[in-house]
Amino acid sequence: MLSPQTIAIIKSTVPVLEVHGKAITTRFYEMMFASHPELLNIFNHANQKQGRQQTALANAVYAAAAHIDNLEAILPAVKQIAHKHRSLGIKPEHYPIVGENLLAAIKDVLGDAATDEIINAWAEAYGVIADAFISVEEGMYREAEAAEGGWRDFRDFVVVKKEKESAVVTSFYLKPKDGGPLPPFQPGQYISVKMTVPGETHTHIRQYSLSDSPGKEYYRISVKREDGGEEKPAGIVSCYLHSHVQEGDILQISAPAGDFILDTEADTPVVLLSGGVGLTPLVSMLQTLAQRQPKRPVTFIHAARNSLTHAMKEQVTQLARRHENVRSYVLYSEPTEEDRKLGGFDKEGHVDLPLLQSLLPDNRADFYFCGPVPFMKTVYRALQEWGVPHERIHYEFFGPMGSLNE
Repeated sequence: MLSPQTIAIIKSTVPVLEVHGKAITTRFYEMMFASHPELLNIFNHANQKQGRQQTALANAVYAAAAHIDNLEAILPAVKQIAHKHRSLGIKPEHYPIVGENLLAAIKDVLGDAATDEIINAWAEAYGVIADAFISVEEGMYREAEAAEGGWRDFRDFVVVKKEKESAVVTSFYLKPKDGGPLPPFQPGQYISVKMTVPGETHTHIRQYSLSDSPGKEYYRISVKREDGGEEKPAGIVSCYLHSHVQEGDILQISAPAGDFILDTEADTPVVLLSGGVGLTPLVSMLQTLAQRQPKRPVTFIHAARNSLTHAMKEQVTQLARRHENVRSYVLYSEPTEEDRKLGGFDKEGHVDLPLLQSLLPDNRADFYFCGPVPFMKTVYRALQEWGVPHERIHYEFFGPMGSLNE
């Protein structure tokens, strides 16, 4: 437990963190990687270059300070981050390194304003927060290891099938190299892939949603090739997977993780909304709903640029045809002339509130959505405007946790 004095000091720094949080976390990563370059084997370099990781950490530090007198309020966020940490292989020995460099970054950015009293209070608070993460993550490691066929860190898998789903998305079917059983997972969860890419100094770890339903003799991930552009670097791992990884190759995989999961105990109608490759966890949910809850109403709404980038179209179409409880609706923002000629989509445009209200009888449903951040912000605002209760809104960020309220 933190002393009242420490809590008061931490609370007093909240306005400062709101202003300088991004600068502090940016400096933190610079200092940490300079003194511990081995950690570059864990962190996503692209997210670092785009500032996403720095922003996510700044938000987490700010939330911890704001709720320092009631850390249970941020427990859901702690668990979400802990899932990612367990999937990446974060260990207890990493936390002192983070703490040392975070305190140094606070001092470096704030200068004389970061008094010894403030630094000591943050050191005490960080110790409590770090212990909470270590405890939660150790429980997750043990749970992953204790599952039938489970394991703790990374395990070798064989690529038994590589299948092109669209011009930009390819699926990889993975089976354990040791021939052992696969632990079950919950629809919506992801795995981490750890890769050594020729020409790269460090290993790279990327997290990909499991895109098939549980209970199969394989795991499937469906990866979008990130070619990059002026403001976004090309995806080192996704491009290597597409261009070089072939059937028979070995990939190192972590056990399934994540808390963006389908509630299969509920019987409320379900609306699955996806943009682009964000459909991967939702296809897993859709298949599970069709198999396990054939009477539960399901509406699957997918937004893509056009048929060239539309992955798993036939799989979803066939599910909707075979199951009376499943409806599928497709939007293209930039349909090709061939798309218009063949009519392989329902509407040109984007997901918005009028569209949802035209497709659904009311807002009494559980909404799950995933996709690019602009898509997610639009969907989130629409659901809020429609008065959907917070507990029925479920979403997943690809990459560091962000905010849909910005």
